[in-house]
Amino acid sequence: MEQGLKSLSAHEIEESRLTTKLLPFALAFALAACAAEPVHVTAERLSSNPLLRPGGQPWNELGLFNPTAIKMGEKTVLLFRAQDKQQTSRIGYAESSDGLHFTVRPEPVLSPETHYEKGGGLEDPRVVRINGIYYLTYTGYNLHDAQLCLATSTDLIHWQRRGVILPAYHGTWNMKWTKSGAIVPEKINGKWWMYYLGTRTDADGKDRDYMGLASSDDLLHWADATDKPVLDRRAGAFDSRVMEPGPAPFLTGAGILLLYNGADDNLVYGPGWVLFDLNDPRRVLARADHPFILPALEWEKVGNVPNVIFLEGAVQVSSAHDSVELTGYYGGADKYVGGMRIHVTSAVDSRSAKPKQIPFAENWNAR
Repeated sequence: MEQGLKSLSAHEIEESRLTTKLLPFALAFALAACAAEPVHVTAERLSSNPLLRPGGQPWNELGLFNPTAIKMGEKTVLLFRAQDKQQTSRIGYAESSDGLHFTVRPEPVLSPETHYEKGGGLEDPRVVRINGIYYLTYTGYNLHDAQLCLATSTDLIHWQRRGVILPAYHGTWNMKWTKSGAIVPEKINGKWWMYYLGTRTDADGKDRDYMGLASSDDLLHWADATDKPVLDRRAGAFDSRVMEPGPAPFLTGAGILLLYNGADDNLVYGPGWVLFDLNDPRRVLARADHPFILPALEWEKVGNVPNVIFLEGAVQVSSAHDSVELTGYYGGADKYVGGMRIHVTSAVDSRSAKPKQIPFAENWNAR
């Protein structure tokens, strides 16, 4: 069932690509060309209009946004957050044969049922496929606590809840809520790893959202792997207030690449990237100084939450030995779904990488 979806012509898509390439990213391309960084990331919008809009059903009337994405055969599937007029969140399902025009199922695939979901709902999913099983992390919100939860499926529609996997208030360093689990889709040193968001109160008395790291032996039971966040705060930077994981990380010849969402002190959201050591997921090798895209269009700047581009989904379009091209799916202003083309280039030629390392982008949307 199509819900508020505007058809995008080939001319419109190409026009948007050209427009968005010219100014916002000219500087990014120039910087990438001269920077001595192991990874370069650039992006341009697929369209100047949302790919999906709220409406069509009461359960997605207020917002349809923040999608995770995965390939299922020839289809691209989005699992997105939807809000009704009471601001209760559910997880909906949409699919597409071309990655641009999506059909939304008339009913959500996950609705609030448990005590840790009732009242606020299920928010901000992220999905990865491992050994034929889909693992979906999401935030369960009961109007009092937000906690990182897990569900599993074999078809992306029927889900088995696995409960809260990182409880609020009980971490090694995070004093408050937990959210946004991005699972590394390959074992490293015999364990599974997951980057997540945790909130703590800093010495100045202000609450800030940091990125943490958890580990697991079985993908179902998780615990903090560090006694502090894996990313330090940088005052005045694009991520000075929020450092929140985006899509599932992937492995490159240069390391573990995670696209993440940063917000500055004015709560303007835009995605950047961080590269972790392939042999030690706690160790930061390199990190973006600037977001690779920022809110610029009206529907990215005005909505339920202003000035937000929030990247949660990405699927691979093409890859080479030192680069990968992705289609990214993001929430605009906590109301709409947008699309972007993301270009990632590694300065490390994976053909000469150490034997233990994995070729660039081999495991995006892993088995």
